[in-house]
Parts: sequence; structure tokens; C-alpha cells
Amino acid sequence: MSAKTTRKLTMAKAIAEAISLEMERDPRVFVMGEDVGVYGGIFSATAGLYEKFGPERAIDTPISETGFIGAALAAAMEGMRPIVELMFVDFFGVCMDQIYNHIAKNTYFSGGNIRIPLVLMTAVGGGYNDAGQHSQCLWGTFAHLPGLKVVVPSTPYDAKGLMISAIRDDNPVLYMFHKGLLGLGWMTLIKDSTGPVPEEPYTIPFGKAEVKREGKDVSIISVAMGVYQALEAAKELEKEGISVEVLDLRTLVPLDREAIINTVKKTRRVLVVDEDYLSYGMSGEVAATVVEHAFDYLEAPVKRLAVPDVPIPYSRPLEQFVLPLSSKIVNAVKELLRS
Repeated sequence: MSAKTTRKLTMAKAIAEAISLEMERDPRVFVMGEDVGVYGGIFSATAGLYEKFGPERAIDTPISETGFIGAALAAAMEGMRPIVELMFVDFFGVCMDQIYNHIAKNTYFSGGNIRIPLVLMTAVGGGYNDAGQHSQCLWGTFAHLPGLKVVVPSTPYDAKGLMISAIRDDNPVLYMFHKGLLGLGWMTLIKDSTGPVPEEPYTIPFGKAEVKREGKDVSIISVAMGVYQALEAAKELEKEGISVEVLDLRTLVPLDREAIINTVKKTRRVLVVDEDYLSYGMSGEVAATVVEHAFDYLEAPVKRLAVPDVPIPYSRPLEQFVLPLSSKIVNAVKELLRS
């Protein structure tokens, strides 16, 4: 990022700007989904596109995820570059046949003769009491299934660069934004959700994690809201003389295993923070990577902090109990340093 960049955007505005720039650059790019046009998306990720490009390129659809995601698939197979929004990732169940049996597999099934340059954009994350059908993350579910690239930005800068990379990619990309990081007044979950974003187009390569904070005593590895919770915890731990490194994976597929190994070599202690479910997910994959490739550097077992294997509760106290918040991260780091 240029040192001259002073303009700050919310993540929602950064995403909308990235899409707008790519729609200007390439007439094959268009957006479709529920309320993405006139309303600008319920999370404002497509705000202004309808006014700028009209109803033929910012397309409002009926409430039929199977129908409009299937239509986006067909458009991609015919040479268009659709961005299709699945409003909440939790709704994937009604259209999983289109997502996994077709979008993720058709290039393989065709022997590479068909490309599917499609971005499936979706909202993830809890923290605002909307229970188990509007609050999950589920990136581990999709990262487990071959054929999709999985992108999870944590900052407005990353959101813009990763979206442009996603649109230009010739493969299907699942682009997951955390609702609490978008900078929306009605659901902001962090103190400052804005960040510097250059006006010009730029890309961020997939599979390149970023150290968001340097440290020497313990590494915290996470994505999305987990990165912010880790940074908040790191500030608290610094008061007690504990130096925390925070590694933001940014993409799960491809996964930057080299960055994971390098931070382990540096600090020798690892905490994986994941707002997805504990079992069979990102935290387990990162832990396995550490054990398989950097075991000799560890001074303590890898520790994981993730959502227990229960649906996200509606009750606020129960929801707060299951989410990996900064206070829990502080306690987990202290336990790790004692081991």
C-alpha cells in the first residue's frame, strides 16, 4: 500500500468500488442476486452499481438461490464474468448442488475445456444475535471441497485488492466478507472498521498471508474478525510484556503454508483463532500444517480457539460464550505460555 494513501473507506465501500472499477474495465462483468441492484445490497457491497450501470448489469433476482446461482454459472460458462451474491452463507443448503456439483467441478469434468470465472460473494459471521441461520462462517466447509478458491478479507484494503483478483481469476472464487467488519452503522462490531484504500485498481495475490502485527513470544493465526480480536488481545497482552505476532491468512484456498511455518519458526508457540466450528475446519488444517512441517520448532502444543460444535445461539450471552472474543484469546495465550 502506498505511503501516500490517506483516504479511508469502510470494507463495504471498498468492495463496491472494486466491483465498479472492474465493471468499467470489462463489459463482461456484472452483478446479480437478491437486492443487489436498486437497494445496493443489504450489506451495501453493491451500493451505487445500479445507478451507474443500470438494471442489465446490476440485476435484482427473485428469492431463488438455486435459480440465480445456476444462471450465473451458465453465464460464466458462456464467457461472462458474473459476481453473484448469496446473501448469507447459511443459505448455501438450498443451492449446494449448483455451487459444488457444478460451479466447483465443471472445469474438472470438462477436462479443462470449460472455464468458470465466477465470484460467489457471501456474508459470514456472528456477534449480533441473528442465530444459527444468519451467523455462521462455514469457510472450512467450502475449503474442504475441491474446486473453489476461498477468500476471506479482514481489512478494507485487502477487501478491494482481493475482490479485483477474484473477478479477474478464471476459476470460481468464494468471496466471504464478515458482516461485522463492513462498517455498517447498524451492526459494526469493532471500534474502527475503516482503513486506507487507494483509489486506483490493484490486486492482492491469492495464497499470500500477511503479518498484521510483529511479535516474538507467540503467533496468533486467523482470518476476518478473528484478526481484529487477536489484535485487540495483543494490545492487552503487551501491557504484561507479552509480544504477540498476528498472521492474517487472507485466503484459505490457496493456503499460505510457508507463512504459517515461518511464524512458527519465529515464535515457537501458536494459537489458531477461528470463528468457524472447531471440528474438521480451518483450525485443524493450520494445526496439522504446523505439526507436519514445523514440529521441531514448537515449544508447546498448538492451541486452538474456535466455535464449539453447536449452532450459533440466538441468546446474546450464549452467543458471546461461543465466539472467540479477545478476552478468551488473552486467556488462551497465557495458558499457552504456561505450557
